[in-house]
Amino acid sequence: MRTLTTIELQSRVSEYLDASEYNRKRVLLIVPDATRTAPLPILFEAIYSAIGTAALQLDVLIALGTHPPMSEWQINKLLGFSEADRAGRYANVRVFNHEWDKQEHLTTIGHLTTAEVEEISDGLLSLDVPVKINSRVNDYDILLVLGPVFPHEVVGFSGGNKYFFPGISGPELLNFFHWLGALITNVGIIGVKDTPVRRVVNRAAAMIPSKRRCLAFVVNSKAEIYDLFYGSPEAAWESAAGLSAQVHIKQVSTPFKTVLSCAPLMYDELWVAGKCMYKMEPVVADGGELIIYAPHMHEISETHGKLISEIGYHCRDYFTKQWSRFKHYPWGVLAHSTHVRGSGRFIDGVEYPRVQVTLASGISADICKAINLGYRDPQTIDVESFANREHEGVLLVRKAGEQLYRLKSE
Repeated sequence: MRTLTTIELQSRVSEYLDASEYNRKRVLLIVPDATRTAPLPILFEAIYSAIGTAALQLDVLIALGTHPPMSEWQINKLLGFSEADRAGRYANVRVFNHEWDKQEHLTTIGHLTTAEVEEISDGLLSLDVPVKINSRVNDYDILLVLGPVFPHEVVGFSGGNKYFFPGISGPELLNFFHWLGALITNVGIIGVKDTPVRRVVNRAAAMIPSKRRCLAFVVNSKAEIYDLFYGSPEAAWESAAGLSAQVHIKQVSTPFKTVLSCAPLMYDELWVAGKCMYKMEPVVADGGELIIYAPHMHEISETHGKLISEIGYHCRDYFTKQWSRFKHYPWGVLAHSTHVRGSGRFIDGVEYPRVQVTLASGISADICKAINLGYRDPQTIDVESFANREHEGVLLVRKAGEQLYRLKSE
């Protein structure tokens, strides 16, 4: 499938963003951080050209979720800003990191009632959940989401209103729906458009008082855009997710006994490099091995590493069958643990994971053992020796984390 040229992208953005809709409006552009493949410099330039002078104010909020804040240097690289741009053309554009863990920077816009949660989750969970979001949304007339859409382990497909929740949300809703996704399981939810978690996200986003708009796009591994969609976050996401299902899901006939899943440099901690497992889990054979190859990665998680070190990586039932022991941990951390470890059973105090997950990274053998993952010295791995061996049950994925692999029978 062909991709759009830079000129075509600029033309499309100009066509979609009617300056009259944004005239004299305060606009907050919500974008992903550097852990997503996206040509943000091209798109930001196009957006600024379309509405930058019409809008009363155009600022940027980075939808970090619980990822670490970005430095000024990282922000400039993300958006394609030069020092001259920041001092000149974009001097009035403010860029903010989301701060999920600072209650003083959050505002409560509603609640999901116990009855709603029971209905949405099909009875899996029963609790009242406050809906909190970055308080900066109250300072703007229009919230414009800009981001890619991929198959996603928690929501089904990323993008759309997910840039509000968990992108710029508080921890309560984030922890709730990540655990809901974990209960359903990665394999049961990834690459599915209509999921209970997507319904949670959309219902919460409907509580936002400001006008919501979205530019959702679908990219290849080189950050080239197949297509771009504009409208409400729900409508733009719906179209983008349909296209993502066509280009980001690869069907294979048989499972693989060994998968070398290579993490790109943008996955610099296991919190995000876990995507190398999420997207591949459906095609790893029972008893097979998934190797996350990331020589550049030296950390589990800057934000959540201490907690993950305490609980380790385990299948869902390890937690649900010992719930009194683990229920006080942040549910989002528990969800991450189960997604990286994959499916399995917990019977009579013994855990039986379906596949072996091994790290070949800068994380030591001792730490891997402590967190219940396998270890391989990355220097002992010849990546090319895994190539072109699908007929042997061996698969090499050179840039893992965004394309979902599925068995044709699923």
